[in-house]
Formats: sequence, structure tokens, C-alpha cells
Amino acid sequence: MAMSAVSIKQKKELAKLLFIKENLTQKEIAQKSGVSEVTISKWINAEKWDGLKTSLSITREEQLANLYRQIAAINEVIAGREDGKRFPNAKEADSINKIAGAIEKMERDTGLADIISVSTKFLEWLRASDQGKAIEFSGYLDAFIKDNLR
Repeated sequence: MAMSAVSIKQKKELAKLLFIKENLTQKEIAQKSGVSEVTISKWINAEKWDGLKTSLSITREEQLANLYRQIAAINEVIAGREDGKRFPNAKEADSINKIAGAIEKMERDTGLADIISVSTKFLEWLRASDQGKAIEFSGYLDAFIKDNLR
């Protein structure tokens, strides 16, 4: 499929993918997707691509590491208490339980960021051999992600 035959929706999906996953300027994205820089800027602002890019840039491993650090910090406070008082108070125990639950869920579930990461690698591979199919697949991927965010 030639780039000129690509619909606006497909160009937008490509632009979104390039914005989120590649470290490109708006000018570069505009050139690669076949639309103006003004259009790219409007899409970025209207659909809040910046927020999506930020949320997807934190990997599951980074999120897990943050949660483990939070538990470690609570445990350090507890360990710093005098003998006989080295146990969590109700608030600390509640926090530890909630964080542990979040860790368990993250370790059990496949995260959306993981799905996007694998899909992006597949798109890169597909783009090298069939740009049209890559654009088509990115539309399906976007719909899948939106369905899973609800």
C-alpha cells in the first residue's frame, strides 16, 4: 500500500506510534506520516499523547522496583525502633499489605506496557517488509489498548 493511499486515520495511528515509541521531533513524525507539523501538534494536544507517552515509559520492572523500595523504606523505619517495638503500627501494616497486593498483581498479570512493548517490536519488524500492514496492525493495536484501558 503506497503512503499516498493511506487514510488520515492510518496516518494518525502511525504518527501516534512514532510519537510514543520513537524519539523523533514533530517535524520528523510529520515527514514519516505524511501530514503537516501543525496537524501533528494538534493531534498531540487534542489526544494527550504526552501523558500516554509518559505512562508507557515506566516499565513494569521500574514500577515493581519502586514498590519494593517503598516496603524497604517502611521496614527501615520499623527496624530503627528500639527492641521490643520493632513491629509495624496499623498504618504501616496497612501500607505494607496494600503494596504487597500491588506487587502480587503486577507479577501475576501481563501489563499493558508489556503488551505495547512486544507489539511495537513486532510493528518495527513488520514495517521493514510491509509499511501498509504495519499501519493496519497499529490500528488494531490501538483499539485493543483502548478496550483494555476501560
